[in-house]
Amino acid sequence: MRRYETKAEQMGYRQVAGVDEAGRGPLAGPVVAAAVVLPSSARLDGLTDSKKLSAAMRDAFFARIQEEALGIGIGIVEHDVIDEINILQASRLVMKHAVEKLPQPPDLLLIDGIHTIDRAEEQWTLVEGDQKSQSIAAASVLAKVTRDRLMQAYHKRYPEYGFDRHKGYPTASHKEQIRRHGACPIHRKTFRGVKT
Repeated sequence: MRRYETKAEQMGYRQVAGVDEAGRGPLAGPVVAAAVVLPSSARLDGLTDSKKLSAAMRDAFFARIQEEALGIGIGIVEHDVIDEINILQASRLVMKHAVEKLPQPPDLLLIDGIHTIDRAEEQWTLVEGDQKSQSIAAASVLAKVTRDRLMQAYHKRYPEYGFDRHKGYPTASHKEQIRRHGACPIHRKTFRGVKT
């Protein structure tokens, strides 16, 4: 999980940030991204793609990553912006915001997926990067846990939709609640399953 970070360090990069997002697929809520710079000594055994970890494991890694990281940036792009610019552009924008919030500018970005972002730093895109890079996996966990907690808070405001369970993803029960109650203010109005 550190081969890309090790290669980068051997090439002279000193501030290597892993970048990932959570929330492209849901019908409601924001898309969230994290950028994480870990020290070369970090050994987060068992860390992988956040979707492959239990909620308890994600919470445990969330705390450990915050303790060990040299820098963390979190970006949030809300549902109305997603509707305005589309989810792909919102995902690229939210990752840019996360990088901008790092305490020190990185000199290399390791980005999950195939798309670069609008930043001047060197960027390496890695398909399934959250299963190949410790830094990206750390970003995956921070983004997922942050977004899940936001959706838990939205559940208190809109309890009839069950956001505490499905976090806005298009489950059968979520779609049924949309049919029954209509869209709420945090639904992505341009997404199939929400728009009427």
